[in-house]
This record gives sequence, C-alpha cells and structure tokens, in this order.
Amino acid sequence: MAKAWHLTSRPQGLPTRDNFALRDLPDAPLEKDQLRVRNLWLSVDPYMRGRMNEAKSYAASFQIGQPMTGGAIGEVVESGMEGFAPGDLILHMGGWRDGGVIGLDMMPNKLPAEALAAGMTPQTFLHNMGLTGGTAWIGLLRIASAKPGDTVFVSAAAGAVGSAVVQIAKAREMRVIGSAGGAEKCEWVLDLGADAVIDYKAGPVLPQIAAALERLGKPGIDVYFDNVGGEHLDAAFAVANDFARFAICGMIDVYNDGKSQEMKYIIRAIPARIRMEGFIYTDQFIECMEEFYADMGGLIASGAVTMRETVLEGLEATPDAFLGLFAGVNMGKMLVRL
Repeated sequence: MAKAWHLTSRPQGLPTRDNFALRDLPDAPLEKDQLRVRNLWLSVDPYMRGRMNEAKSYAASFQIGQPMTGGAIGEVVESGMEGFAPGDLILHMGGWRDGGVIGLDMMPNKLPAEALAAGMTPQTFLHNMGLTGGTAWIGLLRIASAKPGDTVFVSAAAGAVGSAVVQIAKAREMRVIGSAGGAEKCEWVLDLGADAVIDYKAGPVLPQIAAALERLGKPGIDVYFDNVGGEHLDAAFAVANDFARFAICGMIDVYNDGKSQEMKYIIRAIPARIRMEGFIYTDQFIECMEEFYADMGGLIASGAVTMRETVLEGLEATPDAFLGLFAGVNMGKMLVRL
C-alpha cells in the first residue's frame, strides 16, 4: 500500500515535523485516465510553504488531513491513460508520496526519451529542465529582459533557482554578483562563474554589494533576480542603475515569520525608473516551453549549466528535506530519493 505525507495542522511560523503525518493511501482499482506509479524522486520547494497557509494565493492551499502534492519523477506501473505504458518515466505533481494512483489533475508528462538516451538523469527534470531551471530562465530572460553586458545581482545564488540564474547569465555574457550564506556556498557560486560573491552571513548586504561593484568597475546593477526579499531587495534598490529591471521570484526571508519589509531605498524606483515585476513560472511556461527545452538542453549538454544536488534518502525524510530549505542546508537542488 502506498504512503503519503498529509498536512495535519497549519504551521505558525516555521513548520515542524508535528505539522505532518505519514499515512497509508487507500488502494483502488485503476480507472480510465489514471496511472499507477512508483515514485523515484521527490522535489521540495520553498513555494510549498505558502500552500500550507489558508490564505488565497496563486496555488491552492494544502487541505488539512489530505495528501500533499509536489513535483515527482515516477515510473508507470499500470496505465489506464492513453499514451502511457508501464515502464514510462514521467514527471508529475503526485509528490510527497512513494506512489499510488494519479489522474490528469497531477499533470503527468513523459520524460523525453532522447534526453534520457543522451545521458540526462531523470531528476534533472525536477531542477534545471524543470521548475527551478524554467523559473530561472523565464525570470532572467523574459521578465527582466537581461541581455549581454548587463550586470546582474542574484540573491540565494547557491540555491536551485539562483545557481541556474548565475550560469544562464554567464552563458549570455553578463556580469554576475551572487549572494550566498557561508564560505562553502560562496566558493561554489564563484565556481559556477560568478564575477563576485557576497556572504550575507558575514555582514550587511549593501556595503558588500557596493564594494563588489567597485571592484568590478561597475556603477550599479542592471538586473536584480530576487529569491529572498528583505535586506537584499532594499540593497538592490540602493545600487540599481537607471532603468534597472527586477524579477521578483521569491521572498524566502519572510515566508515563515511574516515580518514587515523595511525598504529604505525603494524611493529610488522613481528617479531611476526601476521596473519591478513579480512572476510565476506557470504564467509563461507553456508558451515558451519549446524554446526553453531547446536552450536549456543545449546549455546542459555543453556543460555551461550544471546543478549540485542535495539528496535525502527515503520517503520518511521528505519533511526534513523541506525544512532544510529554510535552514539553508542545501546547495543547489534539494531532492528526496526513494
């Protein structure tokens, strides 16, 4: 019998394991337009924290007492859905579980056989060829309209999205300043090709980014890719060039405590004519999916874009993997291997 993690209570602040329970999923005969799957890889992502609240958002809230969902790579065991056969590897949204029956609402898609034959690992479709890589690509190139020669500032540059932004920007001949927490993560961001890196754990962000710009001989930033909010966002306003573009992807700094965002330098948005736009991956992904797959697939094949994976083992570790995102324990993409 398959098992799934259920949300048992809505977190107040940072979630704990007490907010989750691992329970059996009822077995049922397969019906038309359903698949029985065995999951191989699960994704946990910061956006899932918002789904644990009852507040209205762009994604439906997880319901108390119901199985949770998220990105997963699975193998089809039994098929009642046209176009799918046992043995197919699929990307779907029936995560936080080791398998079971899924329907069309879980958006199953077969992994491209040619990519797998060329050596791409299945879990790549949970990061660089999936949600996080697509978010980086859309945010940088579509939302922020970044172009060769731009100076780009990326917060959470050692995370799954941020590390992809760094590499895409460098492949497009941009200057990149990344922010990460701790010496090990900062060293990795430099290894990815960033021209400068700041350690937000070592002191205030603004003096560090100002010093980095001075070392690079740049007057300010043209693009800010925001994964953090708070102090990082305010510092970006302070050092933005005229007509800078901000792609607002996430604000993990305030997901759990809801603290107010103190913005000393947001007034610069007017004289500098800064354009700031929040975005969600699904808004644009369908229309640019073919271009994204071709471009990102080429970057991965050439070695221009790589990913470090932080992997926890076993379904039981899923809440720990999720909570680890907020403790900064991951480098690159956080995954659970079943």
